Formats: sequence, structure tokens, C-alpha cells
Amino acid sequence: MSTDPLRQWEGWAGALLAKLEAPKRRALAVTIARELRRSQQQRIAAQHDAEGSPFVPRKPRLRDRRGAIRRRAAMFTKLRTAKWLRMSGTADAAEVGFVGRVARIARVHQEGLRDRAAQGEPQIRYPRRAMLGLTPSDRERVRDLLLEHLTG
Repeated sequence: MSTDPLRQWEGWAGALLAKLEAPKRRALAVTIARELRRSQQQRIAAQHDAEGSPFVPRKPRLRDRRGAIRRRAAMFTKLRTAKWLRMSGTADAAEVGFVGRVARIARVHQEGLRDRAAQGEPQIRYPRRAMLGLTPSDRERVRDLLLEHLTG
């Protein structure tokens, strides 16, 4: 038996969803994607990953130390907007993810890869900051949405 809760749901909900017409499945997928995007935005704003642990804070840069005293801004404030964090729903899938050039930046942080902080600077390894992921409450909400939709 698979340990992934989504795979487990596929077993019991897949047959019921297959009986629904495509427009109704699409409406359900859009609703689920909208709810998931909202929860992802809230988690990114709170600077926590799906497991509940806080993001590793930014390292101070030398140029930030000179000059005026600055308040340290929260990470990923623009990435969590609807412009970059997109959702889509089709009859077969519900998707939430980053689009455009910020998708590469988000992937570097999501997986803890190596990249340059600015052009001409050496590559550094970024700490893993999982912006996208399903929390237990997200899984419960998806299950509730499925049941609400199936019961009418």
C-alpha cells in the first residue's frame, strides 16, 4: 500500500470521480486548486514549510551592513502573489505552481540547489526552503471538498 495520501484517495475517489462529467470534475479541480493556492500563500507569508518548521533566514550581505539601518524584509513576498503562484484545474488535474522566470528561483529554494545570488558572484548553495507542499490540514481540506462535491 502506498504511503502517499493522494494515492490512497485515488483508490476510493477515483471511481466516483470517473462517473462525473468532465465539466463537474473541472469545477471541483478549480475549487481544490484555489484552496491549495490560498493555503500555500498563507504558509509562505508565515515563512513556514509544509512540516511546520520555519524557513532558514537569509544570510546578511556585506552591502546591507553599510549605510542606513534597514528592516529585514520577509522572503518571497512577491512570489506568493497570484501573478507568480498560479493555479489551474482541468477535468484530470488540479495544479498549483510558480510560472515564468521566478519558477527557476522558486525551484532553487524548494530543493536547496546551487545558484548565483547576483550576476558575477560565485555560486552558493541555498538552504532548502520548501514553499510548496501539502500539510495535514491541506489534505483534510481536499478530502472535505471531494466529499462535499460528491454528496451534492
